[in-house]
Amino acid sequence: MKRVLFNSILILALLLVNVAAVSAAPADKKVGVNVLLNVDITDSVVVKLQKYGKVMDKVYEIDAVTMSVYESQLPGLRALPEVVSATPDAVRNGSPIDTVAANDFSLGLSTWDLDAINVTDPVAQRTVAYDGSGVYVAVLDTGLLDSWRQYFPEERIAEEYAIAFGGGGGEQGNVSSQPNKWEHDQNSHGTHVTSTILGYSMRGTPINGVAPLATVIPVKVLNQNGSGWSSVVARGIVYVADLKAGPLADYPVVINMSLGGSSLDAMEKAAIDYAIGQGVIIVASAGNEGEAGMGYPGAYAPVISVAASGWVGEWTVSGWWRGNVADPTNPADFYITDFSSREKTGQDLDVAAPGSWIVGPYQNNSGKTSYYYLGGTSMASPHVAGIVALMAQKKPALTAAEAESILETTAIYLAPGSRNVKDSSGATITYTWGADATGAGLASADAALAAIP
Repeated sequence: MKRVLFNSILILALLLVNVAAVSAAPADKKVGVNVLLNVDITDSVVVKLQKYGKVMDKVYEIDAVTMSVYESQLPGLRALPEVVSATPDAVRNGSPIDTVAANDFSLGLSTWDLDAINVTDPVAQRTVAYDGSGVYVAVLDTGLLDSWRQYFPEERIAEEYAIAFGGGGGEQGNVSSQPNKWEHDQNSHGTHVTSTILGYSMRGTPINGVAPLATVIPVKVLNQNGSGWSSVVARGIVYVADLKAGPLADYPVVINMSLGGSSLDAMEKAAIDYAIGQGVIIVASAGNEGEAGMGYPGAYAPVISVAASGWVGEWTVSGWWRGNVADPTNPADFYITDFSSREKTGQDLDVAAPGSWIVGPYQNNSGKTSYYYLGGTSMASPHVAGIVALMAQKKPALTAAEAESILETTAIYLAPGSRNVKDSSGATITYTWGADATGAGLASADAALAAIP
């Protein structure tokens, strides 16, 4: 009897040890993974991949899939000879409807930021001979507000190509298309970005845009919180590239991405390369991380990246948001914001553009029109995307490499330095920056256009 009791106690003790060991071991959780292949996606390849997890989405154009896998399966998945890269999905951050009667904002009021890039003048209005006609600009962002028709003419929004992509990340790894969600945004970020490109109606008063007669394609890749995943961004890029290869083959196509994250996902990189190969020109924000370095995809060399500059006349002149910036542009009137990401080793910063106190549509309450000043490289990027649209109007066969080269060689050099600037409260703030903050300098629309034969 004692021997049986001893054996029972021993077994119980061993069971308790095993339970404790299991409890102490880290949980094996599922993650969404982006997988880039070096072969075509075939049934046999998918079967091989699914030994390590579930294939959720296939992007045939770039030989990539998204998967839901357990973390413990990642090493085996990465070891497959068909797999170039397998990484967890990367984070990307950034009522009744009336129709705007105007369909042409080219005679609208000028704001300081458009004057700063030499597109308009507060007195003479537009100072360049191009307006973006015939050019499509895809805005990969949060989509547009329900009330977008109160801000933009319907003729300027390509509703037939507008789309939303969702999902990605977390434990899902699935990207889905949501055709109507693009015009039900609650965030306003995409609407504000679009307003810089097209201009907008300010309660009936037309405000000028960089390329007021371009056609914007809203592509929702960020959720209602203004964040998303690289797999979804990649899907959006491929979608636009396929439009360029298909129905928009005869038109210039530009992408603006006022978004980014800390690393370049291989699937996203492949999508960018694919789009550029189709003739798409991509512009993206540099990021708002200051000395921590640039965000991606902006820091990827083939992308035209944009830092955020400001004007020393902010809050010092009555009606300054429609103020008259010195012409020709004087570098002493500008500064680089402290939040604008600096270029680190292996990163590529191209130019700077206005990204401080940019006014545009921004709503806190659904269906109620309102306007806010916003700051960020998200606001700087559409200025350059708009300039590229003007350049592409002049030269429809313009390539991404040509556009980047022209922008850089015609930029107004902004030397490292400091500026004392008053803010909205009247306090003086000193902004200081080095050569890693400006790229080639301040983007200039008139100079870029003049450089195209």
